[in-house]
Amino acid sequence: MRRILFPAILGIVGCTILISLGLWQLRRLEWKESMLAEIQASIDAPAVPLPENIDPSMKYMRVTVSGTTTGAEIDVLSGSKEQGGGYQIVSRFVTDSGRVILVDRGFVPQELRHEKRGPTRLVVRGNLHWPAEISSSTPKPNLDENIWFARDVPAMAELLDTEPVLVVASFVQGDAQGVQPIPVAIDGIPNNHLSYALQWFMIAATWAGMTVALIWRIRQSKY
Repeated sequence: MRRILFPAILGIVGCTILISLGLWQLRRLEWKESMLAEIQASIDAPAVPLPENIDPSMKYMRVTVSGTTTGAEIDVLSGSKEQGGGYQIVSRFVTDSGRVILVDRGFVPQELRHEKRGPTRLVVRGNLHWPAEISSSTPKPNLDENIWFARDVPAMAELLDTEPVLVVASFVQGDAQGVQPIPVAIDGIPNNHLSYALQWFMIAATWAGMTVALIWRIRQSKY
């Protein structure tokens, strides 16, 4: 009995820890799904005029702005399997009330990048956004070619001399100049907690199986 006591205790403690980690991931899954539901509700909410005072806590708020682009823009390298390679066009935008902000108008394919996009009047419905796209591996913008590799709201605002406010268009009324809106979506927000939970439960099952096998071998060695 003494010979199997330590392996049994080790197996029980190990399984308890591993199962606890799996249950913790399930709680994280519940939290993440609730957060995603709140974000989706903000994305789909009725649009409101641009607030006077704006800060990142208003991320995903749906707004409507009307005004004119100035022709100044930033081209952010982008693309997808469906659209191929291209750029997201972030334009300097002067609202009818005189505020100067950034508007992510959407996507243009590679071949349309150098098309002239002079000042144009637009009514834009979209969402306030502060994308978290920059990591330690993100290259610095190529300012000579006006190619950026991620959307950095403060840096883009400084370059185009605007408020650090970005509206990502979901609908544009007026001459879109060939730019196709890419609405804000929750698809890119990672939610891997279920797979992590399953991994912990599988490791717990493996640990339990190894414990049982070890105890069986110990008992067999008596004979």
